[in-house]
Amino acid sequence: MTENYTALYEEHKKLGASFTDFGGWQMPLKYSSELAEHHAVRQSAGIFDLSHMGEVWVTGPDAAAFLDYALVGKISAMSVGKAKYSLICNEDGGIIDDLITYRRPASADAGQDGTDKFLVVPNAGNATVVAAALAERAGSGKEGGFDVVVEDVSAATSLIAVQGPKAEEILLRLVPAGQHALVTELKYYAAVEVAFEFAGGSHELLLARTGYTGEDGFEIFVDNDDAASLWQAIVAVAEEGELTPAGLACRDSLRLEAGMPLYGNELSLEGDPFAAGLGPVVSLAKESDFIGRSALTAKKEAGAGSTSGRKLVGLKGLGRRAGRGHYPVLKDGAVVGEVTSGQPSPTLGYPVAMAYVDVSLAAVGTPLDIDLRGKAEPFEVVALPFYKRQK
Repeated sequence: MTENYTALYEEHKKLGASFTDFGGWQMPLKYSSELAEHHAVRQSAGIFDLSHMGEVWVTGPDAAAFLDYALVGKISAMSVGKAKYSLICNEDGGIIDDLITYRRPASADAGQDGTDKFLVVPNAGNATVVAAALAERAGSGKEGGFDVVVEDVSAATSLIAVQGPKAEEILLRLVPAGQHALVTELKYYAAVEVAFEFAGGSHELLLARTGYTGEDGFEIFVDNDDAASLWQAIVAVAEEGELTPAGLACRDSLRLEAGMPLYGNELSLEGDPFAAGLGPVVSLAKESDFIGRSALTAKKEAGAGSTSGRKLVGLKGLGRRAGRGHYPVLKDGAVVGEVTSGQPSPTLGYPVAMAYVDVSLAAVGTPLDIDLRGKAEPFEVVALPFYKRQK
């Protein structure tokens, strides 16, 4: 596999990061202690390089209608400035990827009514596949295809996240006072263009109040050429102990505590949205057709995730040992499911896991075991998320 390096790779090296391959990218796993990085995000703030994620612009008169067809959600119902979590599925209803779509104002020269520009952000390992699927679907779905342009700008775009209770306070130090309200009044799952002052100039960047940690925080889209300067500026304005560079290891423990699915663990081509608890993401009520609609309708009618098959649940460890991905879940010694993600929770102080289990055993409070290499360890089903921040 070809190794890819983000525009911030040298910054991570300077900070002494340990690297790991993730979706074909060399990414920082941790800088010092993954436990310290986890607690920093929960208690103050962490800064992450997410430049391995994809960015695909969809523009044109048919952009909204096209995304209604290409994705399972009703993207056309979004207001300009908002973001929406959705899925792209295949004809069989299998999940190609989960992604976030941002609706942006039309460019001044677009000649449209301001509702024809969207940024689709897929996961790292799926970015190329998603971009190709969108391009292919643009030519189908209606006679003559959709009047849209699909442009994959992943290779030219970096993404920096600042997550944690002090994220807003830190970023405001780089934003001119006249634009502070754009940041402070920005709602969750929304985005806005904001001027950031760094490297001796003012740079208008797309700032989104989104994240993958369960904390308040932001994600900033920036051209590769400016990424290192922005990273350095954010670090420089933070007070001592206020902001900690954070790697993939703590990002995984943070998202697990927040009950957020990870593609390749909780989501896959073999799974379906209903079993994953993402039924509300699928808009079967929208009038237009979309890829996978027939298969997903049949799965829902068959009771997937409700009366048949398996369902994704949260599991709380009653002992000290943690379950890990692919460990069997047991009931009275019989295999009734499989762990998708699991580890000790740094915030809560006990083991947590997400797992697919038989729907008949998915009720909160159900006692189950995880087979930890031949030893049955007690767990119980709990509601997701495991952790919810105080607002």
